[in-house]
Amino acid sequence: MCALPPGFISTRDVLDERLTGPEVRRLELAHGNEELLYGLDVLGLAGPFYRVTPWELEDERGVRRINASGYAAMPFGEMPEAITAFMAEFLHKNRAMGLPQQSSGPWRAALQANLVRLLARELPSHAESQVFFCSSGTEAIEGALKFAKAWRPRSKFQISFASGYHGKTLGSLSLTPNPEYQDIFRPLVPGALTSPYGDLDALAALIRRVGPDNVTCVVVEPIQGEGGVNIPPPGFLRGLGELCRKHGIPVIADEIQTGLGRTGHWFESAAQGLDPDIITLAKPLGGGMTAVGATIVRAPIYKKMLGGLSSKRHSNTFGGGALAMAVGLKSLEYLIEQNLPERSRTLGAQGLSRLQAVQRRFPGLLEDVRGQGLLLAMQFRPMVGVPLPAALKEIVFEATAILALRELHGAGVMANLSLSSKRTVRLTPALDMPQDVFATLLDRVEAFAQTHPNARDLLLKTPPQVTARLASFAARSPKKRTPSDG
Repeated sequence: MCALPPGFISTRDVLDERLTGPEVRRLELAHGNEELLYGLDVLGLAGPFYRVTPWELEDERGVRRINASGYAAMPFGEMPEAITAFMAEFLHKNRAMGLPQQSSGPWRAALQANLVRLLARELPSHAESQVFFCSSGTEAIEGALKFAKAWRPRSKFQISFASGYHGKTLGSLSLTPNPEYQDIFRPLVPGALTSPYGDLDALAALIRRVGPDNVTCVVVEPIQGEGGVNIPPPGFLRGLGELCRKHGIPVIADEIQTGLGRTGHWFESAAQGLDPDIITLAKPLGGGMTAVGATIVRAPIYKKMLGGLSSKRHSNTFGGGALAMAVGLKSLEYLIEQNLPERSRTLGAQGLSRLQAVQRRFPGLLEDVRGQGLLLAMQFRPMVGVPLPAALKEIVFEATAILALRELHGAGVMANLSLSSKRTVRLTPALDMPQDVFATLLDRVEAFAQTHPNARDLLLKTPPQVTARLASFAARSPKKRTPSDG
């Protein structure tokens, strides 16, 4: 056996934590997404971080923080024992083919069946639906768009909603109306149209204007996550479904962030009265340990694209791989056995109530709080309170959330930014986070608010050298910013 060449890093170096924090950051800056890592390093958020419990991480200095980040992809926290113990058993016992692309596979078969059964409990019309697996949420959306286009091949337009987010591959990006991310990639996939979120009359008018037969699909998040946890008005999703059904337009429900318990329901679209034709899932399905995406499609639509000799029109090398399917199956099993949607609903109500109390107490810091289940959001006041030109206003909005993230980090809470809502920071804790840890998380948010009673304190408490480095970093690569109300 040959030794690794000089300068190569061994698995043992990493596993035994011989790679120091500064060395990790140096390598990331040299060979990875340098700009992102540099910005995080300036803020003191670059890590690396290490697991203490599934719900707590520590940095290289041993400082512990409660993890409410992960963008809803960590349903059971970091390296949850229920999943890791099962993975060890799988690796020891499994004999099924690892990548059964040209054959049936027991793990894929089991997960397909369980997902359809779970969905059919909420929406009986999906009892005969079929599943296509991939490795991410944006791939699930790409597949959904192709299924819809195959169903209505002569149509020209796909409709999504303002402040929505569906991913960053080209098709999903085309339906993510955010110039900040679309800018240099134009021309995008043609035919993407945007309608105001929550406005059923505007959607109906748009469909009339372009002609119902020209609409390939309507893509909607039941609650907009990256938009800042925007919850549509009652009846919007039900009305959307009725409108599209009247015209034969397929509805794609993007449940990548909201599905499988995060909002307190198995499927948020179903809870709001929508019976979509296609549902996309990802994030929690991988249990925080592997990459799994799924597109669940009504059987006639599925067969229209992948029927007969056309069954290879759409494929995915790693989708349906045994390890990913096994972890997905175990994640789904754990969600059911622990009744985590119900727990998310209960904890989420407690969390929203606490955040609302903090907002009432510190209105100079928090303009609004929103939430459904354990998808919670805090919208901050701008840290500069005077009227500003539009371009400068967007920079201030973004800086407000970034500095709020930094100060929350200092208070012992790891949170998420919101890509399409500049002043909004989200909390997406594990659905099985213990009650006492969740209470401590909220205590720390309240303590953070007490020391930053006004949004301007976010700037005043940031060391001048950090502010200067951030300003220099922002000026280094100007970008087109998306107009927003926060």
